[in-house]
Amino acid sequence: MAAALSVLGFDTFVGDLERAASSVVDRARSGLRGHVVLGNAHVLVTAQHDRDLAHAVREAWTVFPDGAPVAWLQRRLGRRSAQRIAGAELMLAVARAGERHGLRHAFFGGTPATLAALQERLAAEVPGIRICAAVAPPFGPLDELGVHADAVRTAAPDVVWVALGAPKQEVFMARHGDRLGALALGVGAAFDFLSGSKARAPRWMQRTGLEWAHRFASEPRRLAGRYLRTNSEFILRAAADLRRGAA
Repeated sequence: MAAALSVLGFDTFVGDLERAASSVVDRARSGLRGHVVLGNAHVLVTAQHDRDLAHAVREAWTVFPDGAPVAWLQRRLGRRSAQRIAGAELMLAVARAGERHGLRHAFFGGTPATLAALQERLAAEVPGIRICAAVAPPFGPLDELGVHADAVRTAAPDVVWVALGAPKQEVFMARHGDRLGALALGVGAAFDFLSGSKARAPRWMQRTGLEWAHRFASEPRRLAGRYLRTNSEFILRAAADLRRGAA
């Protein structure tokens, strides 16, 4: 595991996708549990004001920088090798790296249709992938979802991918992750992107840090307020981090 770097007060992973995937596979094979947060600007800023989310981020086994602004700040703080670790890419990378070890995957979240398409896509990308459970819990209060995690645990997974949306998935993993019976990773919209139920930004937008613009154009009503609030605050807090780093 690469040395952590503090971003907005939270320790974050620094490295590339290959190293991130390798660390997840090693952790999953060890039998150790815990949860993983994919921290983009929205998650890290919201955690400044949400006690439950802040606890979930601090208690995570690791926090991957899922967001171009977070990886950019890491590089500005002196970690030139820092790269964004996006949920969809991490899922594929872990599936490929874990295939030779027989890693068992489970999915928690989404809809039955999304989960069916997701499994089809992953089986096509990684023919040897072992999928042992796929649970689409009903929409409801966070603490009522715990009982549905038992169906995942009985399938004996090594890694569980959780897609309930932020910050719900992070708080759920912190409170009920033990009921999943394996290392849990909150990957947000990755199920939608990999299943094809939502269109991903073109590669050039992903590479240049403009994926947020594509998502905003796709869902302006839902994301306008979020981007205005959290992105603006991220810039202010990032400036403070940079001043402290230069001191």
